[in-house]
Amino acid sequence: MPLAERREVILRIIIRGYIAQAVPVASKAIADRYGLKVSPATIRNDMAYLEQEGYIMRPHSSAGSIPTDKAYRYYVASISEDIRLPPVERYLVHQLYQETKEEMEQWLKLATTWLARFVHNVAVITSPKAACCRLKYLNLVVLQDFMALLVLVLYEAKIRRQVLPFDTKVSQDKLTKLANKLSSIYDGMTSNEILASKPELSPEEERVSGYVAKMMAEEEKLEYGKLYLEGLRLMLSQPEFANSPRILNILEVLEGENWLKNIFCQKLGKGEVKIIIGEENAEPALQDLSLIISRYGIPDKTSGIVGVIGPKRMDYARAMSSLNCLSPLLSNSIAEYL
Repeated sequence: MPLAERREVILRIIIRGYIAQAVPVASKAIADRYGLKVSPATIRNDMAYLEQEGYIMRPHSSAGSIPTDKAYRYYVASISEDIRLPPVERYLVHQLYQETKEEMEQWLKLATTWLARFVHNVAVITSPKAACCRLKYLNLVVLQDFMALLVLVLYEAKIRRQVLPFDTKVSQDKLTKLANKLSSIYDGMTSNEILASKPELSPEEERVSGYVAKMMAEEEKLEYGKLYLEGLRLMLSQPEFANSPRILNILEVLEGENWLKNIFCQKLGKGEVKIIIGEENAEPALQDLSLIISRYGIPDKTSGIVGVIGPKRMDYARAMSSLNCLSPLLSNSIAEYL
């Protein structure tokens, strides 16, 4: 049921005040600072109603009020889904994209770092993951007389590397010819198609071909792409986490990456932003936090996740507008590889 107008205003004051200061908001402060033109007693009554309805709570009887999960959910529902960054900040992100878009891995690293610093919380981006990998081309680089580096470039904006041993001495010229031949034969193929094909190959070419198919099959088994995570120190430096025993649990979960499986179970359309608040998190150790996530990529081909993790009092509008800016740029990056 919608709140009465004055009670909604008071709730917003409490939410925004707590987001900004991480300090419980008292009725006297509301009466003194916000000119609501009602008595302090009326404000106290309205706050008592909000507490009764589960929108706010008091850490202890003599303290001011802080928002509950229900209040944050009510608040984010009022934020426009297509909220945008200010023009200057959008320009800076686009400049970053233009400077690094040709190097996908570098672009993902820089995008994660920018997002963490911008929202002052944890930023996560997974590299794009396709259900089925297709080879674009491969390179072989001599490392030693009997050893080379195999580099796979996939159409799904992925690069994979592995060191290969050879039974005989190899030269760079020989490796380049071998790589060019296999690239020409296997261009656009999946691992199964490579295994099923029967081109005329030398023993060394067969050996490299087998490694290529194996590396691609291993990539396809992954549930999600490589994780880029930045900003743990930024998040844990905030007041909620001062001397908190929860820090070790949070670190253990985020560094373990298993929590990502729950994120990838979320049904998300391209560009859609989903907000998971507090106890809505399936992972118990993250139930004091909120997650804001968006999927980027090419529908039915390849996709990844970009998101923000922080305390429940995070600046939701700033985080949502950041994802609305980054998600299409990440999608554009993938499109250029396909």
